Amino acid sequence: MKISVDFDKAVVEIEHEEQYSIYPLNTKEAFNLISKAWIRVGWDTKYVYSFTWMGRPIIQLPDDVFRIQEVIYQLKPDVIIETGVAHGGSLIFYASLCKAMDKGRVIGIDIEIREHNRKAIEEHELNKFITLLEGSSIDPIIVNKAKSLIKPDETVLVILDSNHSKEHVLSELIAYSPMVTPGSYIVATDGIMKDLIGAPRSHPDWEWNNPFEAAKEFLSKNSDFQMFIPEQPFNEGLIDNFCVTYWPDGWLKKIR
Repeated sequence: MKISVDFDKAVVEIEHEEQYSIYPLNTKEAFNLISKAWIRVGWDTKYVYSFTWMGRPIIQLPDDVFRIQEVIYQLKPDVIIETGVAHGGSLIFYASLCKAMDKGRVIGIDIEIREHNRKAIEEHELNKFITLLEGSSIDPIIVNKAKSLIKPDETVLVILDSNHSKEHVLSELIAYSPMVTPGSYIVATDGIMKDLIGAPRSHPDWEWNNPFEAAKEFLSKNSDFQMFIPEQPFNEGLIDNFCVTYWPDGWLKKIR
């Protein structure tokens, strides 16, 4: 696929196989096409590796961070579980929302929490909102430990951001979905992998071996959830509910 942007004519041209289309820059079609190109360029240049939250690296696309903070503000969950800790920036981000709302706490799970990251998280002023669990997120011992930290009738939101293979994410979805409360979400992040074949740091098997495929298989066997992109509470733009995201179709809402 070839995309050309002509600022003088204010149009976007796209050539794909034998098809040719042209869109004015002020259309949602042009925005969507340029966004797809931007996502790819951002991956190639490691754009998401340039942000921090309250001093800790947060390896997330800002658009995704903005969207999930609004979901958290609306839900006001008692517990936010995140698999995948890395530098701890996402945990600190969620903890800061808990503090701002005066409600909630965060459980972070990782197969290996490196000592310098653990030290930085434990010394952070928001550490009192965070519990760290070290071990595989699909180990029954770790799953049960996380479950034991949830009180009856608490609202729970889960974000899956650890090993992104289809098998692992599917196992996480099966293990943690029972903890999610109706109306809340389990989010399978980084489904963008399916669109990055051939990019630096990608692998050919990402075509099928990704969180998006795990979510699809999970939904095919679990009618308690549906794929649902949270609506924006404010939007005066022309883009409807299109997302510039690394988490396409990763929002699984528990409907019953």
